[in-house]
Amino acid sequence: MRNIKLLIEYDGSRYEGWQKSAGEKSTTVKEKIEEVLTRMDEEKIEVIGAARTEAGVHASGQVANFHTNTLMSCLEIKRYLNRFLPRDIAVLESVEVPERFHAAYLAKGFTYEYHISIGEVPSVFERKYNYYCFKRPEIKWMREAAAHVLGEHDFAAFSENKRMKKSTVRTVKEFDVYGDTKEVLFRITADDFWPYMARIMAGTVLAAGKGEIKPELVRQVIESKDRAQAGERLEAKGLFLTDVIYPT
Repeated sequence: MRNIKLLIEYDGSRYEGWQKSAGEKSTTVKEKIEEVLTRMDEEKIEVIGAARTEAGVHASGQVANFHTNTLMSCLEIKRYLNRFLPRDIAVLESVEVPERFHAAYLAKGFTYEYHISIGEVPSVFERKYNYYCFKRPEIKWMREAAAHVLGEHDFAAFSENKRMKKSTVRTVKEFDVYGDTKEVLFRITADDFWPYMARIMAGTVLAAGKGEIKPELVRQVIESKDRAQAGERLEAKGLFLTDVIYPT
């Protein structure tokens, strides 16, 4: 049996995330890809995604893999998928990988970008992909705030799941803040993220940029482990999964 790795991009606007929870009825990206693959060679296919992006979140660098008995080449698989998938999902690469490759278990890190529009008038063309901030934030303050997020911490303050059983300790390797007169971009890389974590982080750093909290207080927010002290959970539409990191 062959193991095929896919690099995928998608507009998450109309999907309930990459994957649904057990018993949940919804339309997901994973479900759409599995439907096409199952039809391709008349075999039941399960697709394994690296990241379980949330409802409304987009991806330009999602990684997935699946096992198949098909004799089609990787190029033929890619072309078949792009022919029959909805236009808001695209397969950028299709390659054969060793049997033991697992898109989720082998991932060592993830990079997300959060896009914020700050122009005087919100762009009608970016409204589906950017969060609009009515108050122009201060880049310097946001960079100072983001610096406090770096490193290994217990990020319980950025979790909305009070019953979360897994450890909330994570390592943030990068939190860069870029900005011009029209847009602010956050780029966050960590060893792992749980649902809403990146969006709450972004909301907390943005709050510092708007002067709602002092940048140095972000460290106290983290140490408090109290969700109430962190910033708002920003809208899903501004978040993009851009990279999945694997051992070299």
